[in-house]
Amino acid sequence: MKLIIQIPCYNEAETLEVTLNDLPKHIDGIDEIEYLIIDDGSTDNTAEVAKKWGVHYVVRFRRNKGLAKGFMAGLDACLRNGADIIVNTDADNQYCGADIERLVRPILDGEAHVVIGERPIDETEHFSPLKKKLQHLGSWVVRVASKTDIPDAPSGFRAYSRDAALRINVINDYTYTLETIVQAGRDKMAIKSVPIRTNPELRKSRLFHSMWGYVKKSVLTIMRAYLMYRPLYFFMLLGGIISAVGAAFFIRFFVFVLMGDSSGHVQSLIFASMMMIIGFQTIVVGLLGDIISANRKILQDVQYHLRKMDYDHDSNKEPVYETSDLMAVTEEDEKADYEIIHNNKKS
Repeated sequence: MKLIIQIPCYNEAETLEVTLNDLPKHIDGIDEIEYLIIDDGSTDNTAEVAKKWGVHYVVRFRRNKGLAKGFMAGLDACLRNGADIIVNTDADNQYCGADIERLVRPILDGEAHVVIGERPIDETEHFSPLKKKLQHLGSWVVRVASKTDIPDAPSGFRAYSRDAALRINVINDYTYTLETIVQAGRDKMAIKSVPIRTNPELRKSRLFHSMWGYVKKSVLTIMRAYLMYRPLYFFMLLGGIISAVGAAFFIRFFVFVLMGDSSGHVQSLIFASMMMIIGFQTIVVGLLGDIISANRKILQDVQYHLRKMDYDHDSNKEPVYETSDLMAVTEEDEKADYEIIHNNKKS
């Protein structure tokens, strides 16, 4: 059983070594632990710090791509290098490295495909009262959208089984945390939450510049993920509301007709007709979205099997090193636009 711990990084030279030193070297039930960082176009010496420390792999983007793309590139590299379990943590040492054992235990015991660490949000001192309330609100919305019971949806401290990682897709460019929960819930993956500890803050969060920006991007991410997985329900509900408004104005107009006072109320009839047409068109959009969603499920299944064949083929290969300590393997297609560096200096 092989575990790879991945860490997305962007200019983390000052905090990365602290984070790496906190990672576990042995976990019962795990035969091999390897470490991987995703250097998301850093302009400092993040990659050099990682290599010097002895991480096994460095995934390096040529320019900053954002957290979501970095996360997916890390999954790609982990799967290609034979990971049975993948743990994602942050480079600012927010999460306690010893709790990685708590994350992987449900996967080792066959209880879950995805495990997410639940932070003690209310006890975290560097979270403002507003941020705590927004974290709880956002997690509640994700629970409703995903039909799961995950209490800390924005947590980036999580573990994936190989099978779950093969099925994961992230569409947005902002973050992977919310969308992957919605996807896992809608795809009926076994998803579990475990309590974890957090460390004192080493630096301010770089994911968002303002609370409003965080809320706006999170709402858009949840809505987009929900529309992908339940378009018929969403558009049927929206179309039904619009049609109901139109029907109410129809009733209003006919009430005036029965009272013999229809003159001067033709605008109600026109407005009602427009609303009924818009409502009907919205429902039709939902039907089309449902058909597209069904096709997407078929494509995801095909993608899963192709990935499995591709990654299993790569993981069976023996790693090859040049005479130097590093070997760069450059992906030729635009999908990757990064290089995976195998480090011979193992920690």
